[in-house]
Amino acid sequence: MVMPIPYEIADAELMRSAIQRVATGPELSKNLSREETRSVMHALLAGQADPVQAGVFLIGLRMKRETDDELLGVMDALQDLTPVEQSPVDEVVAIADPYNGFNRTLQGSLFVLPVLAACGIHAYSHGVELGGPKFGVTHHTIIKALGGDPLRSTATVAKRIADRNIGWGYLDQSIMCPALHELNELRARIVKRPVLSTTEVLVFPVKGKKKTHLITGYVHKPYRNTYCMLARHVGYESLLLVRGTEGGIIPSFRAPAHVIRYADDAAIDEPDGFEEIDLELTDMDLLREYRAADIPETVPLASKDNHPVGMKWDIDELSSLCAEQGREALSGKSGPLLDAAVLGAALVIWHTGKEKNIAKAADMARAAIASGEALRRLDAGL
Repeated sequence: MVMPIPYEIADAELMRSAIQRVATGPELSKNLSREETRSVMHALLAGQADPVQAGVFLIGLRMKRETDDELLGVMDALQDLTPVEQSPVDEVVAIADPYNGFNRTLQGSLFVLPVLAACGIHAYSHGVELGGPKFGVTHHTIIKALGGDPLRSTATVAKRIADRNIGWGYLDQSIMCPALHELNELRARIVKRPVLSTTEVLVFPVKGKKKTHLITGYVHKPYRNTYCMLARHVGYESLLLVRGTEGGIIPSFRAPAHVIRYADDAAIDEPDGFEEIDLELTDMDLLREYRAADIPETVPLASKDNHPVGMKWDIDELSSLCAEQGREALSGKSGPLLDAAVLGAALVIWHTGKEKNIAKAADMARAAIASGEALRRLDAGL
């Protein structure tokens, strides 16, 4: 295990100076250096910053728009406090959906993991139980609904994804980077998504002996360069960035799947160092009339008495529905969640080079489900 790097915590004067510079409006604000940003973030992560100042800093940085140096400084601080475990396999795939979850569609990306495991790809996802401002369903809440344990240690997850009978895992932020997790209440109070919403999906807690691949999603076009830059900086040998539903890794089924990717062993001639590709869903027999699985009206709404402000649905009920339909999908029942498991797995199989033809990658995913191996892996990994 690689221990966190000791780092000098920012003092009160630096925090004051940072706020004065970043929170002066879009025209007058000034940028911080990478090291200054790293130091301020250490103060926030250590709980040494006044909560009001911490909130002003995060929202000021976002409103100003972060520079590359500031993004790198934030990423450095997060990685400083995230111990890294090496899994005893050559290649590992990390999957990161939005930490604030899904509240407009049924979440199907969790079920990509056991399909990948059944195809011989060692994969894990990471996230939180609930995250603002959406407080939607997450991998954590679905694993709980399935009767599994979402709070295993980083070392345990690294071993389980290498286990021939399991091959996949989930790692919670509260375990892999507790200091970052402690900021979630503050982040919920400031409502708007801060820089941490961008950087937390790139945290690097488990790696392979030779390669580690990151699969994540995006919505807004300007983030393409940001994700590619930060993924390379952290050390991912490849990145697959999917323009997915609600910012996740599963694209809409109504149009070609738009992806951005880089791989250190791929010849990419584009000036930005990554390539953009539209993958035809007709080639995978996945073009549909629906964009994704809609959440049925029968799911109860969140109670105002015992749910966070901003949460739309009763998260336990919605997670149970995702768990039920996901298990049915891996049992072979046709529908949006089966399509999500096949498409998500096919993209990863193709991107990592397990199968270079995207149609054959989809066939490989379907075969893993039809054989019952994906469902068996799901149960083994809970």
